[in-house]
Amino acid sequence: MSLRLGTFNIENLMTRFDFSGWRNQLRQDRVIRLFEVGSRQEYEQLEQARQIAETDDTRQLSALAIAEADADILCLQEVDNMPALQAFEYGYLYRMVGNGYLQKFLVQGNDGRGIDVAVLMRERTLTGERIEVVDVRSHAMLTYQDLDLFNDELALTNKPSDKIFKRDCLELELKIGGKPFLLYVVHFKSMGNVRDNRDGRTGTMAIRVAEAKAVRHIIERQFGPENVDSASFAICGDMNDYQERVKVIGTRRSGYRFEPVREEASALDVFSHDGFAENVVRRRDEMDRWTLYHARGPEEQHLCQLDYIWLSPTLGRANPSAVPDIIRNGQPFRTVFPPGQEVELFPRIGWDRPKASDHCPVVVELDLP
Repeated sequence: MSLRLGTFNIENLMTRFDFSGWRNQLRQDRVIRLFEVGSRQEYEQLEQARQIAETDDTRQLSALAIAEADADILCLQEVDNMPALQAFEYGYLYRMVGNGYLQKFLVQGNDGRGIDVAVLMRERTLTGERIEVVDVRSHAMLTYQDLDLFNDELALTNKPSDKIFKRDCLELELKIGGKPFLLYVVHFKSMGNVRDNRDGRTGTMAIRVAEAKAVRHIIERQFGPENVDSASFAICGDMNDYQERVKVIGTRRSGYRFEPVREEASALDVFSHDGFAENVVRRRDEMDRWTLYHARGPEEQHLCQLDYIWLSPTLGRANPSAVPDIIRNGQPFRTVFPPGQEVELFPRIGWDRPKASDHCPVVVELDLP
């Protein structure tokens, strides 16, 4: 029996039009700036047409990436709501993979833009084992004071009564072929929106540390701290932090060199420092663990892992040879690939857009103990 478990930040799977660019030019799409727009009504008409045209290509590419991952259970981030998920699955994904993902789960979380975590599941694994849902639990309402996590660093931007999770920690209690399995789906605080011109990653680190501690608390409360080592669980999602990255130095004309860098601190140390869980992507070569290409011009470029599948110790031991796949065919053409990692990009991929997402899906095949 095997289970293919995946995670993917699908990037803004929305059902709403965003017209905020009419008043805030920083939020105005670059193509609109090429044209003279005389009124708000004209702007909204142009923006609707632009978003619809761009979204069709984008979602075809997103579906291709998901089809390539071929997961039995797929954890998603940045989903607007259940109607958006249903429309995408029926209108795009179904055309590529057939009647596969009939089980869908989403609970509205805390994100100010309304983007939530979600889960798509088959009714049976590819090997024929039944996937049963025992319970679904949201932890979006937990506050810092509930878990005694508030500290001076958090006090710079938060209150004790604030919610810990900026989206949610969605917990699914499952049985796979009759075997118990708990899944935790998260999307941690982004590395932007900080005050006082602080470095984005450093300035938001305390929030992600609290989120990671809260996930660990939920799991330890579920199983008992003494039983975590023998429990069967996985933590999946976009955690917006990294313990290492690959610096990209150079330009397309001059050529590139790649330099791996280990970070001194990360919110994800909460999971790894004592073996609480294993980042299974670390089984890949250190140059080949990235799930996102970040660039702000030639001076600031790196490849990093933001998308994770953390396995419980017993699940890691039961799968010593399991190495995850990272689906990079949906990346935009501008992404810089280290030598030997180049892939054939999906049809109609653009320089910057359309693309499947700015993130890459990660999927691993597991045997449950």
